[in-house]
Amino acid sequence: MIWIWIAFIAFVLLMLALDLGVFHRHAHVVSVKEALAWSGVWLSMGLSFAVFVYFAYEDQWFGLGTLVDAVDGLTNDGAAATEKYLTGYVVEKSLSVDNIFVIAMVFGFFAVPPLYQHRVLFWGILGALVLRGAMIGIGAKIIAEFHWVLYLFAAFLILTALKMLFLKTDHTDPNKNIVVRLTRRLFPVTTRLHGEHFIVRAGAPASYESETPGAPMIPDEVVDKARPGTWLLTPLALALIMVETTDLIFAVDSIPAIFAITGDPFLVFTSNVFAILGLRSLYFALAGMINKFRYLKVSLALVLMVVGVKMLLAEWLKLAIGKHFNLYLLTVILTILAAGVAASVLADRRRPKVGNPSTIER
Repeated sequence: MIWIWIAFIAFVLLMLALDLGVFHRHAHVVSVKEALAWSGVWLSMGLSFAVFVYFAYEDQWFGLGTLVDAVDGLTNDGAAATEKYLTGYVVEKSLSVDNIFVIAMVFGFFAVPPLYQHRVLFWGILGALVLRGAMIGIGAKIIAEFHWVLYLFAAFLILTALKMLFLKTDHTDPNKNIVVRLTRRLFPVTTRLHGEHFIVRAGAPASYESETPGAPMIPDEVVDKARPGTWLLTPLALALIMVETTDLIFAVDSIPAIFAITGDPFLVFTSNVFAILGLRSLYFALAGMINKFRYLKVSLALVLMVVGVKMLLAEWLKLAIGKHFNLYLLTVILTILAAGVAASVLADRRRPKVGNPSTIER
């Protein structure tokens, strides 16, 4: 079974290498059209992988489909594995959308130009894949040994959903983030951008985005009180650290959610990877209109609620509906997400437009 893991990770690394080394070799502003095209590519790859999952588990390629799933106690055949993969993919994809709100806030706070946002997200996603891979490996081992942990995950998901529904969750000043504060304390940080670099020596020329056109260049050692030649982190590095930190926080929600569906490490990992890989392009496609989806957080909270309840009632659902109850779960999740998007679009259409004569006081 180790060979299928090696092959999949090699495939992911190849796609990332092509992404950064070929298609985005030179920094440029990612247009909405380009972002939508890449979103379609990643979505197609994620959904197409379900075909491989079906045949691999049905015919037990590389030893897949031979072990008992720790969550429901069943051995996954092609149909069951495909249902779990697609359900996990949709859940992780929908929950990753919440990251977009935070990423937009981080980029705005650190004034990251659109020219360099893709680079930050690329390395942020790569780090997220490593962190989530470790968390999934640990989680799968714990669930296999202690099945009752699933009930703790369920309670955590339901509490998280209630928090999203009823508590104010506005994001705070990144400067107050303990990781950012610790980074500033341990490493000198320049206040200016230096192109696409995350680390520079004091005295290196800053990028034009951080300077007023025509203004004289002031050395870093004067602006940041650093000795010439000192290595400095740039604001781009702080933005990357914040992206990594927030993804780790969101993973605390999303990893238990996927383990509510399956305990098969391969299905958990692959569905997570394909969901995360498309996050960058999805950000550039939706960043300009995230405020229009006012009911998206409500939908995501309801998804967490449904998944948590499913985890608590898994045994009863298996008896009442049958072993393919994950297919019904997938339908419910898609319906919730579609309803949230539709309600947001309708609410946005009914919102008075700025400059509309009917809204101007006479």
